[in-house]
Amino acid sequence: MDATSLKQAMACISKRMGENKDYLIKLDQQSGDGDLGLSMAAGFGAAAAYLDGADETDLGRLLMKTASTFNEAAPSSLGTILSFGLMGMAKALRGKTEATLEEAADAFTAGVERIMEKAKSRPGEKTILDSICPGVQALKENAGAGKKDAYAAAARAAAAGADATRQMQAVHGRAAYYGEKTVGMLDGGAVVGKLLFEALSDFAAR
Repeated sequence: MDATSLKQAMACISKRMGENKDYLIKLDQQSGDGDLGLSMAAGFGAAAAYLDGADETDLGRLLMKTASTFNEAAPSSLGTILSFGLMGMAKALRGKTEATLEEAADAFTAGVERIMEKAKSRPGEKTILDSICPGVQALKENAGAGKKDAYAAAARAAAAGADATRQMQAVHGRAAYYGEKTVGMLDGGAVVGKLLFEALSDFAAR
């Protein structure tokens, strides 16, 4: 990973979120306020636009600015959560202009850990963690297989994690008010995590 590949990867993620904006809105309308698709399309769009015009090569600095840009463009609970993740990655990659696949996987791990610390949440609580945690774990476990296979494995794991949220009851945010009624529903945040790793897998397969 370097500044160029980071820019290209974020552009792929932004495109995937834009393509699924209406789908995310429909998911969020089941137990939220329906703005998920709008906020994710706006947040990742702003992040991609910032990176596209940035001259910085330090991955940590790039990701830290990306985090603040994302949070400003996506003023929602998930926007804040994802900005925490980007900040965790930024700290892990501070001072680096290039990162190996293993170092990128470690940075993702640092991002997930920061989300759990700040959001006071864990996998199994019907959130984005239920897709990104297994995705990151699969990325780490398959890093030795190369970029294409590692990200493909991460995408499969994230998709399975997102689907598993159908069996969970929401305990955080607006969805928590619906209690047992959320069992059987896909969590929109977890779907965002799935889409994120799908986009990264597509990019890695180029």
